Amino acid sequence: MSVSHFLCLWLLFSFSSSCSAFKFNGRKIAENDDVSSLLPQQFHTIQLTSLLPSASCKSSSKVSSNENKAILKVVHKHGACSDLHNHHKAKAPTHEEILLQDQSRVDSIHSKLFVGLSSDVKTADATLPAKDGQTIGSGNYIVTVGLGSPKKDLSLIFDTGSDLTWTQCEPCVKSCYSQKEPIFNPIHSTSYTNVSCGSALCDSLISATGNIFNCDSSTCVYGIQYGDSSFSVGYFGKEKLTLTPTDVFEGFSFGCGENNKGLFGGAAGLLGLGRDKLSLVSQTAQKYNKLFSYCLPSSPSSTGFLSFGGQPSISASFTPLATISAGASFYGLDFTAISVGGRKLTISPSVFSTAGTIIDSGTVITRLPPAAYSALSSAFRKLMSKYPSAPALSILDTCYDFSKFSTVTVPKIGLYFSGNVHIDIDQTGIFYVNDPTQVCLAFAGNSDAGDVGIFGNVQQKTLEVVYDGAAGKVGFAAGGCS
Repeated sequence: MSVSHFLCLWLLFSFSSSCSAFKFNGRKIAENDDVSSLLPQQFHTIQLTSLLPSASCKSSSKVSSNENKAILKVVHKHGACSDLHNHHKAKAPTHEEILLQDQSRVDSIHSKLFVGLSSDVKTADATLPAKDGQTIGSGNYIVTVGLGSPKKDLSLIFDTGSDLTWTQCEPCVKSCYSQKEPIFNPIHSTSYTNVSCGSALCDSLISATGNIFNCDSSTCVYGIQYGDSSFSVGYFGKEKLTLTPTDVFEGFSFGCGENNKGLFGGAAGLLGLGRDKLSLVSQTAQKYNKLFSYCLPSSPSSTGFLSFGGQPSISASFTPLATISAGASFYGLDFTAISVGGRKLTISPSVFSTAGTIIDSGTVITRLPPAAYSALSSAFRKLMSKYPSAPALSILDTCYDFSKFSTVTVPKIGLYFSGNVHIDIDQTGIFYVNDPTQVCLAFAGNSDAGDVGIFGNVQQKTLEVVYDGAAGKVGFAAGGCS
């Protein structure tokens, strides 16, 4: 191939319209031809059926093999592998509802980073407003842990964007939502104790919940309210926490919620994996040294894992944790670049550094600064021009109709972080699927350049994401689970 033809090919691949046609290996290539046939290593060939949910559960055969780890099975709470899916009487939310709920979570995160403390919580029977139909987010993953003596198994949403662990407790002073397991009753546990008002532990609720605590008599009261106004209010206590038969923690601090509202999908509460001193990560630091990892499964019909302790994955590439203004409990990342089809997009570094980025297991769709999302969407559209477009799906505006295709060829998307870390998003993390007639790029833009970016859970699928809090870094290893 001549230098001029090579240059023309590169310009075409770089989304230029300056070359109308040229020859490559003797074949004439027009501007609207399928560039993926020239650089197949930069594209995924995806079977359309693989994008659609399955009614049966497939357990992952890949689990981190390091010894001395506490390993819990991870399932999507609305998927075929979840017991909650079959138990919960209410219908699973629609994709439009999931995305709207996801936006509520994102708005909450943005608000938390820039707004001061709330003083709404007063007593254990406080009434906080709730909006029916909205939650902390519907694209959440759950694990099962044991609480109390004797141990009661509870399905909890695990969340790197939250700190306080809480579960519903009897008696339900105001209201409790429907959950799979019987509601925990501390009276029936020999290891439960209340936390006293005026103690340093009670004072620590302020940073963990964003709410000013109060007291009911001499007992510490917690309250946590999410951006969509779902909430949990109750007594702050200590209890025996069992992660595995050999990993048991006495005196674990948690919220025992007697007034709870929100559509939590049948889960009994939430497992907080943030960076605050009340998070599970901090409370178990003496044993696990703030080291944990997870792998989110490729689909709701498969499983992943959440592990604590052991040694960091030797195959992971690590990027330093970044500091996010007013967001000490979040895991910050220095996002530096995006590539589409093997080509880095021309985006100024200041676009990513203005507000910074966090990684969050509870946010579904990755949020990018407006300029970065515009560049990504434009590049992706150009390389997907042979496929018919489809209407927007809620916050997702780059959508396609694949109903007439059995396979689709899709450009790889790469994310770059400080420390020369580059990860290619798994093919299952590129799209969000409503149905074959509406398959959308699973990224969205923030409304303001000053809003923090969020690396969401769709793009984290099949990666082993390793959090090494003691060393101040986060790592990524491809192929962590199915």
